[in-house]
Amino acid sequence: MPALSVLDLAPVPQGSTPGDALRNARDLAQHAERLGFRRYWLAEHHNMVGIASAATAVVIGFVAGGTSTIRVGSGGVMLPNHSPMVIAEQFGTLESLYPGRIDLGLGRAPGTDQRTLRALRRPAGADDFPQDVLELQALLGPVQPGQAVQAVPGADTHVPLWILGSSTYGAQLAAMLGLPYAFASHFAPDALHQALATYRARFEPGQIERPHAMVGVNVIAADTDAEARRLFTSAQQSFVNMFRGTRGKLLPPIDDIEAYWSPMEKAQASAMLRCSIVGGPDTVRRGLAQFGEQTGADELMVASAIWDHGARKRSYQILAEAHAALSPDRIAA
Repeated sequence: MPALSVLDLAPVPQGSTPGDALRNARDLAQHAERLGFRRYWLAEHHNMVGIASAATAVVIGFVAGGTSTIRVGSGGVMLPNHSPMVIAEQFGTLESLYPGRIDLGLGRAPGTDQRTLRALRRPAGADDFPQDVLELQALLGPVQPGQAVQAVPGADTHVPLWILGSSTYGAQLAAMLGLPYAFASHFAPDALHQALATYRARFEPGQIERPHAMVGVNVIAADTDAEARRLFTSAQQSFVNMFRGTRGKLLPPIDDIEAYWSPMEKAQASAMLRCSIVGGPDTVRRGLAQFGEQTGADELMVASAIWDHGARKRSYQILAEAHAALSPDRIAA
């Protein structure tokens, strides 16, 4: 079975604050570490009242400071929003504080809307992502003779880079640069198998010697199938509200999702969320085995948008137990 990792957007549930969400993130990371998950990644989004991880490097430091063994990183930093020098300094600092535990996943999308892009001072239409990745990689590598500009901390830290994507573009870039690749199938599954095939076929050794693919999946687990389906309505409502242009905090689950969405909204949300495993322990175990076999992934990056923090922790516990049942000879990591 693929190893298990956690993707956290630090969701802000209705009735709570960003501070609550960030403290929940660290508590969940500690829980995931005890359960044997390999990584705990946080994602950069801006101008979204329901997501508290905009200052991604700061949150990574907070989470890494509360854990001791689990790898902590970005899933991802939206590199076009920043200069490679700033990211090299931030993640070089994190690596210096928490050596051997920091990952740097890089995305090409802005992670926000057009007005917020202007507030971020991102040039409209700029697309220097491949060049920025190479510049960042160089800044995190050894200092070259005559090099005038160094990232301090950063130089010679060799923070591992990942390319994140939801199309074949990222797959081609990751393959060309010899980097591990993470596909965002937890919300954009359409090109999943094509992207994985492209990445594996075109891979050239670089930072790593062999292709290493991570695949996103939503897992909502509970003690019964019915309770898991109810918990899943929080994520379903979030996608519907995105279509309606009424984003907000993560809503509590509801008893009847059919009364909440229209047939078109149901079709749209269900298509985007089709890489989801929702159910009790037996359902999760079967879904996990099937998804791992279908993708051949080296790792599964698990997202779980659950309104209640205790239920979210329970979901990851059930998932870890399902994984252990499928991989009795090793822990999740």
